[in-house]
Amino acid sequence: MRLPCGTLRLPVLPTHFGVRIVGYARFPGGHFRLNPTWWRTPEMSMADRDGFIWQDGKLVPWREATTHVLTHSLHYGLAVFEGVRAYNTVEGTAIFRLAEHTQRLINSGKIYLMDIPYSREVLMEAQKEVVRANKLESCYIRPLAFYGAEKLGVSTRGASVHVIIAAWPWGAYLGEDGLEKGIRVKVSSYTRHHVNSAMPRAKLAANYPNSVLANLEATGAGYDEALLLDNQGFVAEGSGENLFIVKDGKIIEPEIASALTGITRDTIITLARELGYEVLSRRLTRDDVYLADEAFFTGTAAEVTPIREVDDRRIGEGHRGPITTKLQDRFFEVVNGRAPTYKHWLTRVNG
Repeated sequence: MRLPCGTLRLPVLPTHFGVRIVGYARFPGGHFRLNPTWWRTPEMSMADRDGFIWQDGKLVPWREATTHVLTHSLHYGLAVFEGVRAYNTVEGTAIFRLAEHTQRLINSGKIYLMDIPYSREVLMEAQKEVVRANKLESCYIRPLAFYGAEKLGVSTRGASVHVIIAAWPWGAYLGEDGLEKGIRVKVSSYTRHHVNSAMPRAKLAANYPNSVLANLEATGAGYDEALLLDNQGFVAEGSGENLFIVKDGKIIEPEIASALTGITRDTIITLARELGYEVLSRRLTRDDVYLADEAFFTGTAAEVTPIREVDDRRIGEGHRGPITTKLQDRFFEVVNGRAPTYKHWLTRVNG
């Protein structure tokens, strides 16, 4: 049943994590969505909660999923990770594009000569197991591979590789209002990594201080998110999202050289072409973005988030545009299991 866009405030609910939350039911494009907001509460610790984490081949109690303070990756930043979402679909909980996310984790390890000691199939099953063990319906999943504490020094030779997988409820990364009304973005003074100094195809922990600085700068100035340029001054991506603009009915993305090849990005390109839109990839300048008819971010966390303003310039009409709305609606149809064409992108947790 399609429902009108809006927000329904639900009662305070107990959860199996031992905390109390306020839930919000949102209906972007008419699709039901439960948005727990406990993750934004400063006093909530990621370390101190109930549940289970998959660690090196087995489930362990959440509080016992620990590693030594001299672990190599803590000191040198060489850890690879993924961000994955599971949705409460019409056929039960399912993980969106699980195979692609898991392969990207393995590829990230390969780029940095990290031999992850589990097959793709084992890692995929482990992610399903974590969601089941924590009795989650909609959630965010974080696989992470890192080096152990056998040695220090920049070389990783002789250091063991460990893998953890955690999952927890997570609502709209850039806010539920952002999904509907759009967000305000600031072009960052920080430059995205050069392609020969950091490998942009890898989702590497050490790449993210660049994003942290850009995000802190933007949010500290009153914006919602940052947009980074590459070392030549062309548009790269958000601090944790890919960018698209709409101009004269065409959907345009920046050349992907210095940006992560996002899986949600690929999803949106596929859906846009299905809907009959031309999708182009070319260099974009910041003034191309200023003059766009519409703009939006995509990402596993951000999903499809409209941009209403960049550097105090209104984008289009200053709210979510019609093409963004169509793409957002179609995206939520797909991830909620209401699009039979794309059911192969959904891996049922109990299947």
